[in-house]
Amino acid sequence: MYDFSKVVITSSPHIKSKEDTQSIMLDVLIALIPSLAVSTYVFGFRAILMTAVSVIACMVFEAIYDKIVGKPNTIMDLSAAVTGVLLAFVCPVTLPYWMLIIGDGIAIIFAKCLFGGLGKNFMNPALAGRAFLLASWPVAMTTWAAARSSIGLISNSQETLDAISQATPLAIIKGTAEGDLPGIASMFLGMCGGSMGEVSAVALLIGGAYLLMRKVITIHTPAAYILTVAVIAFIFPMGDLGHMESLAYSVFSGGLMLGAIFMATDYSTTPVSKKGQVIFGIGCGLLTTMIRYFGGYPEGVCYSILLMNTTVWLIDKYTRPTKFGAPAKQKKEG
Repeated sequence: MYDFSKVVITSSPHIKSKEDTQSIMLDVLIALIPSLAVSTYVFGFRAILMTAVSVIACMVFEAIYDKIVGKPNTIMDLSAAVTGVLLAFVCPVTLPYWMLIIGDGIAIIFAKCLFGGLGKNFMNPALAGRAFLLASWPVAMTTWAAARSSIGLISNSQETLDAISQATPLAIIKGTAEGDLPGIASMFLGMCGGSMGEVSAVALLIGGAYLLMRKVITIHTPAAYILTVAVIAFIFPMGDLGHMESLAYSVFSGGLMLGAIFMATDYSTTPVSKKGQVIFGIGCGLLTTMIRYFGGYPEGVCYSILLMNTTVWLIDKYTRPTKFGAPAKQKKEG
């Protein structure tokens, strides 16, 4: 006869996974290593120092906030470390450290902690930090170092920055900057100007494949996002490019790969259902192409994801799965 005294009564969920926040964030950090390696090769050891400064700043800001409000210290879940890496990746490698640290503070305190911490923030913290930096210091945030240029670890004079600066492919195509358009192969591998974590599409694809293999993310949002941009770029070529060239430059340049794989798949700020994730990805793709084609700024990934973050509650409302066996009225209300 079964001994019912051993039955443990608990609330849902009753099926639990061995995965926790720390292990998931560790997988994300591992997936970002190929991009950091390429950035270090392209921009030098300043890329590593920038990333380290950003990670440390984010963890310190979160620890200070937890201490002030009397919450348990949460830095060991590694979510602050992920935010630090991603924010460094979407900034120019020449950005002064003090600006990057201010962006870290905005990302952690104002975009994450003040809303209740991980899982309660409605926008991606790293992108919120980038948006603040771009609005506050637009020149510093749009000064891109050329591949394999000599960049000082501590500081660079304005003369040095002018000498090593290089326009991004999207800016050249849009006509907002002058320069020689890099080849598709160079852009795919990362040998061109841009934010240090965005320049190498192949490194980001390797990281994305790792996350898919580890089942940290699903294919729905990245595929919907990238395909939307690719289809529009093919049908309506950018600048004087041919159809296939427009597709390649639209997909492999700028922050599309980084945004689609690592930003638009954030658990806290994106839909939970597969249908919702596809809708979210398509929305990001449409907004990105609208900004790139009709906006004054050549890149649109940051703002497109932030704007779509604000619609997640609505997407979840209309794509939420119905309860199994629920009456028709209850399903309709759900």
